Amino acid sequence: MRTTPQAAANAQSQTQGLKAAAAANREAATALLATVLSILDEAKAEEIVSIDLAGKSSIGDYMVIASGRSDRHVGAIGDQLHRKLKEAGVTGIRAEGMETCDWVLIDAGDIIVHIFRPEVRDFYKLEKMWSGDRPSDESTAH
Repeated sequence: MRTTPQAAANAQSQTQGLKAAAAANREAATALLATVLSILDEAKAEEIVSIDLAGKSSIGDYMVIASGRSDRHVGAIGDQLHRKLKEAGVTGIRAEGMETCDWVLIDAGDIIVHIFRPEVRDFYKLEKMWSGDRPSDESTAH
């Protein structure tokens, strides 16, 4: 089966369009990350770490991990982040863990934010789990 020049040009155009859309989405996620980091800093979150998930997972573009000094502080950070993202026009934000405030998760689509009490953060060690590179040898994946 031969490809016509028109079909080849259409395929190339579609590929370029997908790449442009992916780049625009990445730029929007990076801008949202800056907003999230600013809000966390304003809420006096501690030990803020952002992890680029590109090539590691499709759950989002970035993961942010932060700590609060107490369960009350963790809840206040989560509440403030949720409220300010909503005010900024971010839609579809979900929050988990606001009842106990040991670990609050804010899902803002392209950005996943985990806010922990320090001892809970130390127990789960998400930075260690997500900061490493993916194994390049497919035979090691289970």
